Amino acid sequence: MAFLSIKNVAIKGISACVPAYVEENLEIADVPSMDIDKLIKTTGVERRHVATPGICTSDMCFAAAEKLLEELNWNKDEIEGLIMVTQSPDYLVPATSPSLQHRLGLSQNCFTIDISLGCSGYIYGLSTLASYMQSGMIKKALLCVGDVSSVSCSKQDKSTYPLFGDAGTVTALEYCEGDEGMKFHLSSDGSGYKAIMIPDGGHRNRFSESSLQEHVIDQGISRNNIELWLDGMDVFSFGISKAPETVNQLLNKFAIDKDSVDHFYFHQANLMMNERIRKKLQLPENKVPYSLKNFGNTSSASIPLTMVTESAGELKNGQASIIACGFGVGLSWATMQCTTTNLVIPDLIYYG
Repeated sequence: MAFLSIKNVAIKGISACVPAYVEENLEIADVPSMDIDKLIKTTGVERRHVATPGICTSDMCFAAAEKLLEELNWNKDEIEGLIMVTQSPDYLVPATSPSLQHRLGLSQNCFTIDISLGCSGYIYGLSTLASYMQSGMIKKALLCVGDVSSVSCSKQDKSTYPLFGDAGTVTALEYCEGDEGMKFHLSSDGSGYKAIMIPDGGHRNRFSESSLQEHVIDQGISRNNIELWLDGMDVFSFGISKAPETVNQLLNKFAIDKDSVDHFYFHQANLMMNERIRKKLQLPENKVPYSLKNFGNTSSASIPLTMVTESAGELKNGQASIIACGFGVGLSWATMQCTTTNLVIPDLIYYG
C-alpha cells in the first residue's frame, strides 16, 4: 500500500462539463420496462448526459478549463502543468494532453501527461500533479479528468448501457506555502484486470473482423469485443470491500477524526454499492452526496462532477474538510483527504 502526504498544494477551483443531450433510462427501447424499473432502483440512475457523435472528453475538458480560468482570473502563461486522466483519448497516438495544452493556448513551458485510469483516476491524478508541485517550482497547474464511456457500451447490454454517462472536469491546483496539502492512500490489484475491460482494440488483442462478433452473455446482455465488458458480481464485491478499507486506512494512518470530515465523495459506481459502502463506514446520509440520479456513472469524472453539482454552494463559501475515494477499473482504488477554502466553482457547462 502507498501513503503520501503532500504539503503546500491547494485546490483552488473545480469546473465540470457534460453533453447537452440527455437520455432518459425509462425511454431505452432495448431494455424491457420491468427490467429498467429494477435497474433504476438498484443503480439510482434515472438519466444520463450522453456524448453525441464528434464530442470527445477533451472537448468538455476544454470548455470546463476555459470557464474555470476565466473565473479564477488566472493568466494562461502562468500554468506550468496539465495532466489529462482519461480512458477515452482523442487518438491512440498522440496523447491528448499536448493537443489540449495547445488548444487552450497555454505556454510551451507547460508540461503535459496522459494517465490512463478510470474510476480511481481523479485521486491518482491529484496525487501525481500535487507531487510535481510540492517543491514550489511549479506554481499553477490543471488536472483534466473525464470520459465518454457511453461510446463503448453496447445498447443491448443492460448491465452497462443504462449506467454510464459522460463528463469532463478540470481542477485547478496552486502552490501555497504553508498549506496543509493533501493526504493519500493508493492501491491496485492487477489480478482483477478482466473485471472491467474492453478486450480488443489495443496491442494485446488487435482489432479484427472477429472483434465485431456479438456475444450473448445472458438475457439482456449482448456485446462485442470492442465494447465494455463488466463482471457485475466481481466488481460489486471488490467495491464494497476495498472502498471502506482504503478510507479507514487513510483515517488511521493520518489520525483523522472521521466526524470532523464535512463531505465524503465516492466514485459514483451505483446506488446499491455506494450505499453499502456508506453504511459499512457508518457515515450519515447528509455527508455523502450522490450525482447518480441525473448523470450516472461518469468514470473518473464522477467525484469532481459530484462536487460541482451537489456541493458547490458549501464549497464556494468557507472551509470544508473532504475525503474523496475512487475505486474500479484496473483494479485500482485510492482515497484522498484535504481541506478546501472558498473554491471557485462555475455553473455546470452543457456542451453541444
